[in-house]
Amino acid sequence: MAALIASDPQTLTLEPRAAFLSDDADEILGFAARCLEEGHKAALVTLVEIHGGAARAIGAQMAVRGDGLYCGFVSGGCTEAAVAAEAASAIAKGVDRNLRLGEGSPFFDIVLPCGGGITLAIHVLRDADPLHRALAALERRMPVRLRYDPGAQALSLAQGAGPTGWENDCFIRRYRPKERLVLAGGPAETGRVAAVATAAGYEVIVVERGKVPAPGDVDADTAVAILFHDVDREVPLLEQALATDAFYIGALGSRRTHEKRCAALRERGVEAAALARIRAPIGIFDKARDSRSLAVSVVADIAQARLAGAAE
Repeated sequence: MAALIASDPQTLTLEPRAAFLSDDADEILGFAARCLEEGHKAALVTLVEIHGGAARAIGAQMAVRGDGLYCGFVSGGCTEAAVAAEAASAIAKGVDRNLRLGEGSPFFDIVLPCGGGITLAIHVLRDADPLHRALAALERRMPVRLRYDPGAQALSLAQGAGPTGWENDCFIRRYRPKERLVLAGGPAETGRVAAVATAAGYEVIVVERGKVPAPGDVDADTAVAILFHDVDREVPLLEQALATDAFYIGALGSRRTHEKRCAALRERGVEAAALARIRAPIGIFDKARDSRSLAVSVVADIAQARLAGAAE
């Protein structure tokens, strides 16, 4: 890793500002790609080490334009402007650098509220091609990884699968497609859940009455929530969902209803291991008897499953 470099006078006159507020990977990469396309210089800032506590996970990113316009987060929002100023300085010099904030940092006036320390890799972008290729993969709902080589000051696509983190002397950032939620059920329940999921940033597909999801609608980054009060209607949907690699499958109803549901699925040849994938009763708390409570319960349950999968 490159040596830590302290601030220079240019950062004192720059006034960084947020282009928009988002921590979505595709929006951050897209902003960086557009900057280069429009003739601006830009940098990608990545959280590569955490010392103690931190507000963001390893791999959190910002994209910064040469004039200090930025998007993304590497902390809780308390340091992003200072990071953008340092990134703009790196862009002006055309040299990558590492930046340490919080514990162990040379910047005594920047203290992280969590009390820990973070190390950021600031990469001055020289080629938009890796960004475009990563964005194209995500558009096709394919996971993709970018490799940052500090020694070569280069960004490239990484082959194979694997988590975000250091691999030898390179930092690998894994990106997954945006979370999708496939919903089926009564209009009151699906409407509320769809609204909360959309607000949380999920792509939502509502399956019409009597239909099943279209081929390709359900993948490893998709959750399926069945919100009927009718086992006969939900069984074909659950059977199809269980044949996919959806990261979450949940169904509305009591434990007694779930026993009937499983019996009906067993009659259709569904094995016990597959039945164990169904989250029922759906949601993080029992007996959500109104659509608002149900919506919060279901979306929180899906988010928890997504985080657990990411940790694995």
